[in-house]
Amino acid sequence: MFPRKLEELRRNGLYRSFFPCSHLAAERGHATHGAEKVQVWCSNDYLGLSQHPELVRAQIESTVEHGTGSGGSRNIAGTSATHVELETRLAAWHGKERALIFSSGYVANFETLSTLISAIPDIVVFSDARNHRSLIEGILRTGCRKHVFPHNDLDALERALAEYGDDHPKLIVFESVYSMDGDVSPVGAICDLADRYNALTFVDETHAIGTIGPTGAGVCEELGEHRPTFVQGVFGKAVGTVGGYVAGPDGALDYVRSHAPGFIFTTALPQSSMDATLKGLDLVQEGDALRRRLMDNVRYLKGALRAAGIDFIDAESHLVPVMVPGAERVRRVSRRLLEEHGIYVTPINFPSVPRGTERFRVTVPPYRTPEQIDDFVAALRKSLAPE
Repeated sequence: MFPRKLEELRRNGLYRSFFPCSHLAAERGHATHGAEKVQVWCSNDYLGLSQHPELVRAQIESTVEHGTGSGGSRNIAGTSATHVELETRLAAWHGKERALIFSSGYVANFETLSTLISAIPDIVVFSDARNHRSLIEGILRTGCRKHVFPHNDLDALERALAEYGDDHPKLIVFESVYSMDGDVSPVGAICDLADRYNALTFVDETHAIGTIGPTGAGVCEELGEHRPTFVQGVFGKAVGTVGGYVAGPDGALDYVRSHAPGFIFTTALPQSSMDATLKGLDLVQEGDALRRRLMDNVRYLKGALRAAGIDFIDAESHLVPVMVPGAERVRRVSRRLLEEHGIYVTPINFPSVPRGTERFRVTVPPYRTPEQIDDFVAALRKSLAPE
């Protein structure tokens, strides 16, 4: 059965290939692939902090002192002093009463949503059509009543909300930055609707953490918007380490802490990783120099793509989707970039994006130079040309 199903995936162009690469801390933006060295232009390490000397040093020093693992789940000797300190800082960062750390952003979304929704009788969930799979699965796990509204469509969301009285429990689930198009949601307007229809809100700030806001706390901070009930974020992108978290009301997250299986029954992240995360948070919060350089690079890249006649989505965020329609075409262009230019960029196709809208999602961290960006665009232009 499985060989047949795998062959069907290959025929439909949906079979997933994985690219083994070992990132090089001494040469940020580069990795080894077998015996070759390649440039990586699709990393989610938006600020380049995963290879920052201060984070590397913090993790090494903590490892020497505390060891390589946590030794247990959070309730069995796995809660270190750094876990407690980091959760306190995260809660304050987002202006919430409590924060809870999970092993990944996916787990944070899935476990928090599935636990909270299951605890509220007759709740109705309103979910943006382009929400991440972790949000979707957390909702589906509960079997609750749900409405999926068209992406960022406030009129459709309001019509759905209006079907239920003020006393009916409601939860709106959405993202601040959507990673495939790089667009930003109307957070304030969604919160206005939540106030009007007495709804809770859960906003996933995964792709905004570290990159947007005066101290990098995301779109909500950029807007001065404190109304979302729950804010989710991650360490594995702009903060440069691993893990995810949710910040929100004390009672609700204390309930999650005591009931979510994916929190209770899994080994805690090592203290050394959390100490590195604290250092990453320091660098993210201490000023906006990294964010300014990131956005300078984004503007430079967009200008170079425009001058080269390469199609891209000119979104508000730091993500630059370069459009290469056709599942086979995007894979072919990716191969040419790798084989002829030593550049790796992941082809993105269905189901991550609709068929016919295949693309690359290009990122340009602060360490990228104008010369590197020019070389990348020139290589991309050559690789897009018919063979």
